[in-house]
Amino acid sequence: MISRALLDQVSAIATVAGERILEVYGTNFAVDTKDDASPVTAADLAAHREIIARLRKLEPKLPILSEESAAVPFAERSRWSRYWLVDPLDGTREFVKRNGEFTVNIALVDDGAPVLGVVHVPVTGVTYLAARGVGAFRAESGAQATPIKVRMPAAKPPVVVGSRSHAGASLASYLKALGEHELVSVGSSLKFCLVAEGAADCYPRFGPTSEWDTAAAQCVAEVAGADVTDLHGLRLRYNTDESLLNPHFIVCADPAFRAALQGL
Repeated sequence: MISRALLDQVSAIATVAGERILEVYGTNFAVDTKDDASPVTAADLAAHREIIARLRKLEPKLPILSEESAAVPFAERSRWSRYWLVDPLDGTREFVKRNGEFTVNIALVDDGAPVLGVVHVPVTGVTYLAARGVGAFRAESGAQATPIKVRMPAAKPPVVVGSRSHAGASLASYLKALGEHELVSVGSSLKFCLVAEGAADCYPRFGPTSEWDTAAAQCVAEVAGADVTDLHGLRLRYNTDESLLNPHFIVCADPAFRAALQGL
């Protein structure tokens, strides 16, 4: 059983990591490129170091997998039943654009499923946090967390959130099959959180994501009442393969949004 105290402790870690990010955000920072052609900055690395040090102090025995860590072979990872999964700065492209749409993501994964998730938005100070058996919440900076849940029934027309940096032809085809809708483009894992708090109804993802991009926000969305499944209706799971890439997926509460996939 996960305690509310543990959830609050992880939320505090994400907030401190967000402070490290903001220290870089206002400077003339350099942007480097990783082997997969994705950008990385001093903010990614500063947040990574902060989170790793604090999680190790919080739960010394649990392994940690972070986007900014050295690769961990599946032969080793496959023995992990419970571990931390971290994206120190999700939405580095949005960070570089300075549009504020980037997050700190920390998840606790147990037996392939995220059971605790914290998504912190450094620029606004908003934190989305959830744990199984505890609840899903949204907290403004310095304010008490309030419960959140998905919107059911969906709005008419429904609000669909899509990637600001990775939209493509598949999303356009899905939206055509869905029919009348309002599309909102947002960066990072915020798209999950908008569905979780009832500000949007559906997030279809037809582009590449890695497991650290989604785990924390998946927990928030699921505990708030959404389903997070691949395009065949199977729940998104973690650490099941050598590859850390997710399949294409959809986040929604209303099955009508999954039904529209049949038109593709």
